[in-house]
Amino acid sequence: MSSQSVLRTLPFVAISLIVAVDLITGPGVGFLPLLTLGPAFASVAGGVRRTALVGVLALVICVPLAVYDGLLGRTSNNLTLTAIVGVTGASMLASRLRNRRERELANVRLVAEAAQRVLLRPVPRRAGDLRVALSYTSAAAEAQIGGDLYEVVTTPEGVRILIGDVQGKGLEAVETAAWVLGAFREAAYDQSELYGVVERVETSLARHLSGEKFVTAILAEVHDEEISLLNCGHPSPLVLLRDGGVHFAEPQEEALPLGLGALGSPRPKPHRVPFRDGDQILFYTDGVVETRDRQGRFYPLAERAHLLRSDDPQAALDELRADLLRHAGGPFPDDAAMLLLRRHPG
Repeated sequence: MSSQSVLRTLPFVAISLIVAVDLITGPGVGFLPLLTLGPAFASVAGGVRRTALVGVLALVICVPLAVYDGLLGRTSNNLTLTAIVGVTGASMLASRLRNRRERELANVRLVAEAAQRVLLRPVPRRAGDLRVALSYTSAAAEAQIGGDLYEVVTTPEGVRILIGDVQGKGLEAVETAAWVLGAFREAAYDQSELYGVVERVETSLARHLSGEKFVTAILAEVHDEEISLLNCGHPSPLVLLRDGGVHFAEPQEEALPLGLGALGSPRPKPHRVPFRDGDQILFYTDGVVETRDRQGRFYPLAERAHLLRSDDPQAALDELRADLLRHAGGPFPDDAAMLLLRRHPG
């Protein structure tokens, strides 16, 4: 039974328990004031009408119980009836305000999701000699939309890739993602070096970001039998070799996230990783590796790499996502984006 179903049945369970306890203990004790729990619980998950009906039910049950307890007509019973009416009215108001708030949050979430879909356009399923698969899972938390971003473009310099994660949530994070994606899409075609692309994105963020906001990201460029990676504070991609080997492509030098370039030393040059026919590389955001199970254990991405060995990259990535959902056992705490590149055998 879902938590929503439990909350909806709770008022009736509470009233039933109160009636049962009152009848078992016999006349003279009187648990009638506890009937106010019915409408109070109803306001948590029910609408205004449902809350009112539960309040009426509590009033109807209160009268015969008062007769059974010998309290009918007494001042204490009149106060109980008044309390049920008062709590029901307050609960109806609370239910109305809660429903209004839920509608507002739903509308904000729809707007943010629409904005994010416009920004995160579908990636090509083929780019050069690459087969591309994408998975994006949004965190199910009120109206919070994460700032995960990704892009794959084919340029005169070859296929270039971007994946990143904006600090923060909501529309502000989506706006920052728009700046990063816009700068990358333009610079990816203009700059001959991957380092120049990063500098263009950094310059764009310097004009827009304030305070200590930042974006972790990896920019990549595919070459013959290798791939260049420039890691800006982002989780290292997972490389799956055709022969079965698996390792994380750790950067040779640590680099600050985008937006914090003015605070540190010059950004290191890209490092190259072998990437031959049949090899794969998985880019992902921290929402993947930071997903915990019910025992608090992080998702063991490297141990699940065998799920990506399917002939169809998209089917393989979908299987990995399904495994991640099983590991979480519920809503994700953060958005989780995964981008899988497979070099097609020649």
